[in-house]
Amino acid sequence: MLTSDIAVDLISHCMRLVMVMVAVLVVPGMIVGLLVGLFQAATQINEQTLSFLPRLMMTLLAIALAGHWLAGLLMDFCVQVFRQAPTLVG
Repeated sequence: MLTSDIAVDLISHCMRLVMVMVAVLVVPGMIVGLLVGLFQAATQINEQTLSFLPRLMMTLLAIALAGHWLAGLLMDFCVQVFRQAPTLVG
């Protein structure tokens, strides 16, 4: 039966998975955005594509490099939840 302890454990595992997936995809873009912002502040170049394009490329690169691993994490979580389903229902 689904108790509050099991539900909290399931939700916490889900939230950790979401945080890992978001961090892998967002943090590289944030670092590149910070570096580009420092470059723009130092050179006083205020071009919009200079701030957007490197972040976009870094995010796409992160998806290309870590996509298989992230999909594996998500599939492992789904398989684990489906295996626990009979015990969660009752």
